[in-house]
Amino acid sequence: MKAIMVMFDSLNRHMLPPYGCDDVIAPNFKRLAERSVTFDNCYAGSLPCMPARREIHTGRYNFLHRSWGPLEPYDDSMPGILKANGIYTHLTTDHWHYWEEGGGNYVNKYNSYEFVRGQEGDPWKGRVEWEVPEHLGGRKDFCGRQEYINRYYMQDEANQSIAQNFSNGLDFIRDNHGADNWYLQLENYDPHEPYFTPESYKEPYKDGYQGVMFDWPGYHEVVETPEQVEHCINEYRALVTMCDTYLGKVLDMMDEYDLWKDTMLIVNTDHGFMLSQHNWWGKMMMPYYNELAHTPLFVWDPRTGVCGERRQALVQTIDLAPTLLEYFGLPIPADMEGRPLRETIESDKKIRDYALFGQHGIHVNITDGRYVYMRCPMPDKEQELFNYVVEPTSYPGAITVEELKTAVLHEGFSFTKGCPMLRIEGGYGIRTLGFPPRSLMEYGTLLYDTETDPGQEHPLEDKATEERMLRNMVRMMKENDAPDEQYVRLGLEQWV
Repeated sequence: MKAIMVMFDSLNRHMLPPYGCDDVIAPNFKRLAERSVTFDNCYAGSLPCMPARREIHTGRYNFLHRSWGPLEPYDDSMPGILKANGIYTHLTTDHWHYWEEGGGNYVNKYNSYEFVRGQEGDPWKGRVEWEVPEHLGGRKDFCGRQEYINRYYMQDEANQSIAQNFSNGLDFIRDNHGADNWYLQLENYDPHEPYFTPESYKEPYKDGYQGVMFDWPGYHEVVETPEQVEHCINEYRALVTMCDTYLGKVLDMMDEYDLWKDTMLIVNTDHGFMLSQHNWWGKMMMPYYNELAHTPLFVWDPRTGVCGERRQALVQTIDLAPTLLEYFGLPIPADMEGRPLRETIESDKKIRDYALFGQHGIHVNITDGRYVYMRCPMPDKEQELFNYVVEPTSYPGAITVEELKTAVLHEGFSFTKGCPMLRIEGGYGIRTLGFPPRSLMEYGTLLYDTETDPGQEHPLEDKATEERMLRNMVRMMKENDAPDEQYVRLGLEQWV
């Protein structure tokens, strides 16, 4: 048996034809939907980038106990388990956060890995003197400057990191298609911002815009003109079309080597991105609306032969690790909260009634696939939480000396396999990822019915539904062995 995961970053489901989008050119996503099962009710678990990747390894929620960080020594790593059981694992990626502080030790779980340089602020090429072009949005720090240096070395499409990363993945398939027992994770930073593409991909989305370059939205409320907003969205569309082109190369190789008969294919993302919806750009700065949390997922399982069908069962990122372990005939560790998707692929079997999702230090969210309930921290308690870690590093940069001075030893949790933890005071997960608590408080607690209000524009006042969601939120937090202060912070003591 073989398996391929093609993972994109910040891929919005509402920008894909299989999910009803008619204004993005993506024929290979249509083709993919014809050859796989399309999940209509897939949600992220922990956001953003590295918390989601930890879930892909561990099959359990990250966000209730800590922020962005590396794998912990007690973690059950899906690629590591495959590797230990004779399944060859290979990662090729241009996701530069793996090599920053807070991203360490993920790649070492694979038998082999490749890293393509140059995305966003990856400190790749060195230029002492460099004039940053005039632009809207984008970052004004060293990361922003580095992006434009990197672009200078990627003017030809063949030199762009997405092209080189897919080339690495295709080389692995070409070299190993006749072998058995391997897993390839072909992971791509695109269509994460900035939206840098060759002109050929922009051509179908020409909008007559004559203003300053704008292909890198910041994380803030929309202040740009409607023309600027539409242009930036078109730059995202162009990048999705580019992603689609390279996805097609994987599908072509699946056809060429008839890999459909014995190779699982998963196409997924970590989360979406706010492209002016709710008057926001980005992520982390607003409640986690469905544009961020409701994600696309496509799975082909050669054992079932099911393709061209849709599934309504509620699934999550945490289900990917157990799905792959079950596929390769390996036991699923007791600490994995996710469930294998085989029977859901076969018959739309329900594997859960509710799903939690969120980011450390902001709303805790729950959905039943129709209603979404976003529980806001109580006033003046938004930062009354701790980070529980063994590996004391985060992003951006390490946990500070002052923060480490607050650390005390904690006995650990049900899933830490007897390892004591460092409990570090304060919401450094909020600080380091830039979330403004004031904005969080302004939104408050929210309840939406996404069946009657798919755009989540009209919060509900429905006491019975809120109580039902609250009961199940507390139940799932207990199952996750959430720390006590999370209940206090969310004002849930009476529900415990």
